[in-house]
Amino acid sequence: MSAAPTGASSSSVARLDPARALKLAHETFDIEAAAIQGLKLRTGDAFGKAVAAILALSGRVVVMGMGKSGHIGRKIAATLASTGTPAMFVHPAEASHGDLGMVQPHDLVLAISNGGESDELTAILPLLKRIGAPLIAMTGRARSTLGRHADIVLDTGVEKEACPLNLAPTASTTAQLALGDALAVALLDARGFRPEDFARSHPGGALGRKLLTLLADVMRSGDAVPRVGAETGFTDLMREMSRKGLGASAVTDDEGRVLGIFTDGDLRRLVEKGTDLRGLRARDVMHPNPRTIRDDVLAVEAAELMETHRITSVLVVDASQRLCGAVNTNDLMRAKVI
Repeated sequence: MSAAPTGASSSSVARLDPARALKLAHETFDIEAAAIQGLKLRTGDAFGKAVAAILALSGRVVVMGMGKSGHIGRKIAATLASTGTPAMFVHPAEASHGDLGMVQPHDLVLAISNGGESDELTAILPLLKRIGAPLIAMTGRARSTLGRHADIVLDTGVEKEACPLNLAPTASTTAQLALGDALAVALLDARGFRPEDFARSHPGGALGRKLLTLLADVMRSGDAVPRVGAETGFTDLMREMSRKGLGASAVTDDEGRVLGIFTDGDLRRLVEKGTDLRGLRARDVMHPNPRTIRDDVLAVEAAELMETHRITSVLVVDASQRLCGAVNTNDLMRAKVI
């Protein structure tokens, strides 16, 4: 029999009131929404000065915070770094034991503390001044020790926490997070940050794959590309299609330029018409001048082409319009482009 968690009696679960739990959830949403709305009234010229100071940096934004503010700080640093603003998180307690060496005069410190009196943070404020790095404070108390040392103060004060005891950081950390996001958004806009820039910071994500994966990286090439000459007999054409498994075959001239394409759908339509296929050649059954795509484009462009024209495969050509590859929707799905 397992013991009850420390600080809680085994009867605490039995007293759970689902209706009260839902009521507290709704109240939490309301309180934290009000905290964010309250930021609009307190966010003024200081915000613009903070954005300008960060844009002028030749170094990094060094984010600091203790406890829950530290957790928020790590997220803010990550968001800044992924949207074009070099940033890192330094733990204030570790800063007193050597990590302060990470902060250089060309950096800027963004210190986060709701009360502005965190011992670990206030202990290093004079040292930060000595280094010469500008200091932006994100705090709920502008007259706190942190606020008085800061060059710029961003007010994240809230009327009350969502915690029924008004103790656990809840609404205050939500306000910090929202203000950090606002900084990141303003900065990326000022830098002209584009989706392609975001993708380079997220190569493993879906957006990264869509905006960084070239068609040449995922297409079938070499002997994997089904192709026949214009005079190839129908039987050999079908063997090539079956062997390569694309559901289609290119028909090319002697120099490798695409003359046409024959697909499983074309075969079905011929059979439905009752066409005698035995004496036909590739030039007789191909669809001439098919849609092609260059091999140096993004793979997502092939996906868009196939979706627009309701086709499941497309032939890929090089700069000389010679056949160099082929791709179908299954290839793009395996590459997680679609």
